[in-house]
Amino acid sequence: MLTKSIPVLLAVMLSVFGAMSCPNAYSATLSLTAVETKDLIFMREEEKVARDTYLTFYDVWDLATFSNIASAEQTHMDALLKLLNKYNLPDPAAGNAIGEFTNTDLQSLYNTLVAKGEISSLNALNVGGLIEEKDMIDIKRAISEAQKDDIISTYTNLMCGSRNHLRGFAKSIEALTGAPYVAQLLSQTEVNEIVQSPIEKCGKKEKVSSSGNACKGKC
Repeated sequence: MLTKSIPVLLAVMLSVFGAMSCPNAYSATLSLTAVETKDLIFMREEEKVARDTYLTFYDVWDLATFSNIASAEQTHMDALLKLLNKYNLPDPAAGNAIGEFTNTDLQSLYNTLVAKGEISSLNALNVGGLIEEKDMIDIKRAISEAQKDDIISTYTNLMCGSRNHLRGFAKSIEALTGAPYVAQLLSQTEVNEIVQSPIEKCGKKEKVSSSGNACKGKC
């Protein structure tokens, strides 16, 4: 009887140790809700919309604001890719060049925003403000739907970055026009509270200049 039970015992032990040695491939994705999964994939490409739009506007208008904030958006994209990899989720931005998107709604949004921003530098700066307001709305929703601490922490840093970016665009618009930035999606009260408050330190990687723009290296 003991001899017959040994193969069964060995099979059970191998199964248990096998699951322990490679937990991510099976359990990581299952640990996310469907909404968390959908939001992570969407947010990765939405940050790409911001980065690609600002890089395009920098090429057109040669304003440092766009180059600086595009660099910070790349940091945001990298943070989201880290989560996608951790939870074994597909990267919707993989293989896509600047201006190319897997999500058709985001592709249409990018095309519309770039067309508007190519008309004038002021239009482009206002598009930047619009993008950051939209990001904040979407990030706030994603935070409310997330359950994992690491996802919430990443979203919180992204929200902080978007506030700094909005401050940067608002300052550039005011310097160009002499008029304060006008809210486009958020309430004017909420925008005023952000724009009139000091710049924030967001995580360890993103730095901001005294003008409120995210920047590369030392500010």
